[in-house]
Amino acid sequence: MPLASPPEERPDIDLYALMSGSCRTVKVDGREFPCKTVAFFHSEKGRAHFTVALDDPADESHIIAFSGVNGRRSIQNVYELPIDRMLLNSKHRPKVDGIPVPAAQSSSGVCRQVGNFAMLKVTSVTCSAKDDSGRAYELQFVSDGTPITLRRVRQTLTNAAHDPYQ
Repeated sequence: MPLASPPEERPDIDLYALMSGSCRTVKVDGREFPCKTVAFFHSEKGRAHFTVALDDPADESHIIAFSGVNGRRSIQNVYELPIDRMLLNSKHRPKVDGIPVPAAQSSSGVCRQVGNFAMLKVTSVTCSAKDDSGRAYELQFVSDGTPITLRRVRQTLTNAAHDPYQ
């Protein structure tokens, strides 16, 4: 079921991490895709996304994001993000300022990132989710060992409970 994104829930990104490596698996509803890139976004309100740009020759705007709140470290160097929605983008989505706006699908699942943002090292990211319509999404990303590119987009007083890099 598509979700509305009220203004107070729209992400206000404060952290961006670009990871270098390869996707062993990216599946959208049983269909496999190669990926162009994988990135992590964190918002001031605690919502986080593992975003995957798909290498889809039929759609250069094909992007999926595993999205959730209350991500935390379960053990040292393992960050877990419970997924409550998938953000789906394509060339067919409505545009704002020329950029397609993703559709939000209510979902359940989890992402696990092995690594440490403070050390600029991510070894792997695995995500698995299923939306309310039964469509399954899967990601298996492995780093090539290159340090991640980490950017703080906005300096804020972040609640430590929502701080994925502490």
